[in-house]
Amino acid sequence: MPRIAPRGIAALLGFALLAYALAYALPWEYALALALLAFVALVAYDAALLRGPLEIVRIVPPRFALARSDALAYEITNRTRTERRVAIVEAPAEKLAIDLGEAHAAVPPRSRVTVTLRVVPRERGRTMLRSYHARVSSPLGIVELRRSFPAPHPLRVMPDLSALDRSGDLVARTKLIDAGLRRLRRRGVGGEFASLREYTTDDPFRSIDWKASARRGKPMVAEYEVERAQQIVVAIDAGRLMSARLGDRRKLDYAVSAALAIAAIARLAADRVGVVAFAATMLARVAPGQGTQHAAQLTDVLSDVEPRFEEADYERAFLEIERTLRRRSLVVLFTDLFDPVASTAVLAAAKLLTTRHLVLVVLMNDAAIAAALRRTPEDAEDAYRAAVAARLADERAHAVASLRNRGVLVVDVPAAELTIALLDAYVDIKTRGLL
Repeated sequence: MPRIAPRGIAALLGFALLAYALAYALPWEYALALALLAFVALVAYDAALLRGPLEIVRIVPPRFALARSDALAYEITNRTRTERRVAIVEAPAEKLAIDLGEAHAAVPPRSRVTVTLRVVPRERGRTMLRSYHARVSSPLGIVELRRSFPAPHPLRVMPDLSALDRSGDLVARTKLIDAGLRRLRRRGVGGEFASLREYTTDDPFRSIDWKASARRGKPMVAEYEVERAQQIVVAIDAGRLMSARLGDRRKLDYAVSAALAIAAIARLAADRVGVVAFAATMLARVAPGQGTQHAAQLTDVLSDVEPRFEEADYERAFLEIERTLRRRSLVVLFTDLFDPVASTAVLAAAKLLTTRHLVLVVLMNDAAIAAALRRTPEDAEDAYRAAVAARLADERAHAVASLRNRGVLVVDVPAAELTIALLDAYVDIKTRGLL
């Protein structure tokens, strides 16, 4: 049903002034009736111009990535002989920040125009678009037609893997690993003997095979095949501490993105990757594997992992990991050491794995703590903040040092640098033959 537009209200006021002017020459009843009749005729004429089919279809991208700007598109088809001016707004949706303004379009006769509204996903996981609404203005702008389009559309917000683009092509990173493996062969590091070759000045002195050198009468170096199909298990703490936000996303979101990044590069390096997510109980598990379907399964499972407001049970998770692993593996743990309780629990549980496996603990620096330590206190409140930040930083540093003393590798960087730092740590582990 058409309704009077703001311009129509202004037109009504104009006709009221016309009636006032006519009242000097005509009885006021006739002047008012004449003005109202003219206004009604204008409204009827303008409303008649709104008739005719106007189609609006929402086009949703196949997938959204966390914190990555995208757009909802609206295809407007005007099959009439007059121009249509359309404004579109989208109903709010959970986990999405949708542009609160309207998308405007002037659609010429018998033509099609597409407009967009900006969308920025705020959280991973499943959500639903509900409806969108259109306001169609008449050619004269006196009346407008408002329409609602109930259009439920389920969608998923996937992890953000843009850091892979910033860190370079995955194939290029895999070449670094291959180069490292070749260096290991030249240095005589690895598992299974492959061949002998003559010593060069680039080889470390300790790599000389003295028995072979005595037989050949010249320095010889043994080459070994380095194991490629190694096993990696990514363990993600989805407990209370990982629900904290760093900037525009949660710590868990950074962890999931980095986990998928290392899974992608490990797959290209022929390693097998598995995943567990846990809080007080196990939330998700994917056994180590390879291949495109396995990679899709990892992405599918991790995309739906949400933080729980409960303490993570590291001992239970590590016992489960140890129970299911039949061979030495790299266990990558994403967690936080924000308080002494968590630090003590991680330190105690790490002993369950370090005897047989290589453990890498991945942490995210809190920029707020670093900023508080750098700021010069100006009042008592600033001094209190600095004291708390210093205590937290000391406790964290002590926990990190304790982990390293127990043979645990640690990556501790700002959240924005997490993915790249983790990939570099993985390359370093492979090239040094630590696993």
